[in-house]
Parts: sequence; structure tokens; C-alpha cells
Amino acid sequence: MTHAALRTAACELFGVELPIVQTGMGWVAGPRLTSATSAAGGLGILASATMTFDELAKAIHEVKSRTDNPFGVNLRSDQPDVDDRIALMVREGVKVASFAQAPGERLVKLLKDAGVVVMPTVGARRHAEKVASWGVDAVIAQGAEGGGHTGTVPTSLLLPQVCDAVDIPVLAAGGFHDGRGLVAALAYGAAGVAMGTRFLLSAESTVPDVVKRRYLEASVTDTVVTTSVDGYPQRVIRTELVDHLEGSGRITALPRSLVNALRFRKLSGRSLDDLAREGLAMKKNQGLTWAQVAMAGNAPMLTKAALVDGRLDTGVLPTGQVVGLVDELPTVAEIIGSIMEEAEATLARLEGTNE
Repeated sequence: MTHAALRTAACELFGVELPIVQTGMGWVAGPRLTSATSAAGGLGILASATMTFDELAKAIHEVKSRTDNPFGVNLRSDQPDVDDRIALMVREGVKVASFAQAPGERLVKLLKDAGVVVMPTVGARRHAEKVASWGVDAVIAQGAEGGGHTGTVPTSLLLPQVCDAVDIPVLAAGGFHDGRGLVAALAYGAAGVAMGTRFLLSAESTVPDVVKRRYLEASVTDTVVTTSVDGYPQRVIRTELVDHLEGSGRITALPRSLVNALRFRKLSGRSLDDLAREGLAMKKNQGLTWAQVAMAGNAPMLTKAALVDGRLDTGVLPTGQVVGLVDELPTVAEIIGSIMEEAEATLARLEGTNE
């Protein structure tokens, strides 16, 4: 029987057995990984930001064919067809909508009115307070140790701040990979953990083997937070390409970014009008300069080059610092089972009930 402490408010909210969330990593969190996580008792989240609408519809159907358990879809609030994607999720009975950026009050209301759980990611206490005032159901609080776009406050400081600030379930992200971490998150007041890198390095992850090996070789000091990929602070594995990007000036970075933005438009099936509207939304909602909007076109294609095409020479490798503690590629079920077993043992040790 699962320890009572491990049956949290997040489990009740999502309708899952275990307080473990697999985050919606672009190019990584496809139907195979998402369904494996949900089937194992956690909450898997599809990454739709790098999918066309038709690809998302197909991915949702595939997840549903693999498991009857709840799952989620990660959305970008500035996608031109975000309303259509939400309508699709509602029709298909998707349980959770997650956001890497604040979704805005309109989208929160649209989702909640349709009965979809809304869960954005935050990196600061004030951001948690803001989205909570909009009525979101839960938040993922990601500390600086986290992979991809991240903030500056360590998880150990951010998490208790956010838990104290809001009266909704908080999922802890940034540095988690085992049962001890899950118990620590609960001790801080969280209702579970959300992990990306740990699930990227699993048997069900579709990331090419050569790329997975590069991740497994990395230490906790082999990552760097850089703004040279798309203008936002992003934690990646330090490579020759990253060093080159950091060494190149804005004059050379912007033309490359524009080319990548057009390549991503073609790959995603978006029109130039869609691209322009998305850029305007990013500029308005996020307060970006046109230079930053142009640079934002870098991330999808540079990430795809590595995580889909296996091109270590031309791609970037988003990761959390926890990559340095992972040295194997078990199945998702084995990852989740190990976390829960260690969490049970840790709680027993703390209670003095283990022999």
C-alpha cells in the first residue's frame, strides 16, 4: 500500500495514482513517452508546441490507444491556433493543459469552463501569485537547476516561496530524479515532482541513441545557461556549438535566427501570416524587442537538429543539471517504480519504522 504522504492533492487533481509528472519537452514528449508515463501511474504531457495541429490530433489519438489513464498537453499561449487546439483537447477529453509561459486570463477561463485542469510553469513567487489570481488549478515551480528555459532562483529557495504564496497544488521541478528528491519536495510543501531530463533519458524516449550517450557522459558541471540560442536564459549541455553561439555577436546571430524561423515555419506548416501574428503576440505579451522575436526562431530548429536528427554538431541539448546524476536508460515504468520505492523507504527511515 502506498504511503499516505505520497497520495497528494496533485494525484486527486489529475486523477492519477502517483505524484510524478513528465513535462512536455519539445521534440521529446511524443505519444510513446507520454503514454508510458501515464500507464505507469504518473501524468504524461504531450509537447504540442513543435507539432502541427494535425500532428497533435494524431498524437492524442495514439496516446488514447495506448492507455486509458489521464494525460496532458503542453500549449503555447501565443500559437495562432491555440483556440483550435484547446477545442481539440476538450473534444478528446484531455485532462490537463500545461504552459511553459503564462497563458493569460482568457485562456485560463476558456480551459476551466471546459473542465480542463490548467497548470503553467513559473520561476518566481510573483509569477505564481499572478497566475493563481487568474484561477489556474496548479503550478509547476521550476528552479534554476531545471533544463531548457529557466530562471535564476535555486529550487530549494523557489519551492518553499511558491508553496507559501499560493493555495493550489505546486509541482516541484529542477533537480529531481529519485525518491529522496520526491520526499524532499513534499517536505517543502509541494504536491509532487515534475521531471524532464530523467524521462528524456529513458527507453521510451525517441531521442537518438548517440544523443542519449552524450547526455549520459555529462557531469553536473557540464551545463551552461545561455541567452545565445533564442534570447532567453536556457540551460543546455556545453558543446562547441554553444561556445560558438556565445562567441558570435548579435550581427551574425540575427540572420541565422531569421533563417531558422522560416525553416520552422515550413516544417510546422504555418503561413507567413501566422508567423507574423505569433511574433506580434510574443512582442506584446512578453515585452520582447524585434531582435528577441527573431532570435526566438532559433530554439525549435537547433533543438530538433539534436533531439530528432541526432546532429550533435549542429544542435543544442537542453538539459537540467540533474543530467550529471543519471547514468542509465531504464524504462519509464522502472524509473517511476524506483522513485516510489525509494520514496517509501525514505519515509520509513524518517519515521524510524524501517528495520
